[in-house]
Amino acid sequence: MVVLNKIYTKTGDAGETALGNGSRVAKHSLRVTAYGTVDEANATVGMARLHATGDMDAQLAAIQNDLFDLGADLCRPDMEKDGEAEYAPLRMTDGQVARLESEIDAMNADLEPLRSFILPGGSALAAHLHLCRTVARRAERLSVELGGMESVNPAGVKYLNRLSDWFFVASRIANNSGKDDVLWVPGANR
Repeated sequence: MVVLNKIYTKTGDAGETALGNGSRVAKHSLRVTAYGTVDEANATVGMARLHATGDMDAQLAAIQNDLFDLGADLCRPDMEKDGEAEYAPLRMTDGQVARLESEIDAMNADLEPLRSFILPGGSALAAHLHLCRTVARRAERLSVELGGMESVNPAGVKYLNRLSDWFFVASRIANNSGKDDVLWVPGANR
C-alpha cells in the first residue's frame, strides 16, 4: 500500500490519470468514467446508509466494500495479463453476485407481487435506494460499453445488473414491505 503525505499529487494536472497497471489515460476515458460512476454509486449508498439500520445497514456496508472491489477491478485493464502481474489484481467474483441474488430472494419473499410501476419515493431510505439503483444502472451501461471495446470482468457487469435489482427490492422493503410504495398512475395529470 502506498502512503501519501499529501492528498494531491499534481500528476493529473494535464488531464490524465494512472490506471491500476500503471498506464496513463485521459481522465475522460470510458474506463475512468465507468469506475468513476461506480464510485458515485458508492457515495449514494453512503447517503442511503444514513437512513438504514440493522440488517439493511450491514448489507449496504457490504455493498460499499464490493463497489470498491469493482472500482479496483475496472481500473486494472488487461485481464488476460493477470498472471504476469507483480501481484494478483483484485477481481469481482461470481460469489459476490450470488450473495446479492440470495439477499434479493430473501427480501422478495416478503413482498406482494407488483401490479404497477413504482415511482421513486416513499420513505427517505427508499428514495435514496432508488437513486442508488439509477446510478448502478448507469455504471452497468458504461461497463457494458467498455466491455465492447476492452477487457472487462463479466462478474463485475453481472454484479452491477443484480445490484440495481437489489436496490429496487430493498426500496420496497424500506417502504414498509411495499405497503408505502408510491405507485405510478398512467395519465393521471392529463
